[in-house]
Amino acid sequence: MSNEVFEVKVVKTKEELELAFAIRKKVFVMEQGVPLHLELDEYDAISTHFIVLDQDKTIAAARLREIDSKVGKVERVCVLKEYRGKKLGVLIMQKVEEYAIKQGWKKLKLNAQSYAVPFYEKLGFKVTSPEFLDANIPHRAMEKII
Repeated sequence: MSNEVFEVKVVKTKEELELAFAIRKKVFVMEQGVPLHLELDEYDAISTHFIVLDQDKTIAAARLREIDSKVGKVERVCVLKEYRGKKLGVLIMQKVEEYAIKQGWKKLKLNAQSYAVPFYEKLGFKVTSPEFLDANIPHRAMEKII
């Protein structure tokens, strides 16, 4: 692996978007068994996408969309298995939050897989729902005032 210098980018090109989709397919479809038709959805076209690069290799992704006036929803946060434990989730979430603040948004919401709730709590998110299933995976709704 590289010297551990990672770059987070807001996706600007179709090629970068395809790289984000490739990471999501590896993590959510191949690893977690989410059906492809649920993973890639109608919200991709209206979302801002983010990717994390290790030199020229795409290793993580996320998307963000406005769901209400000044409220954003963070979705599809994922890191390739071999890069987990390197604080890339924190890195991408910081960039997502910075982007949302620049948009003038006041709140971020997300649906966290239940195992990831402690990760999001460390970032200041609070649980706002009982556990529910999404793509047959337990989740909790969370939000954060920014």
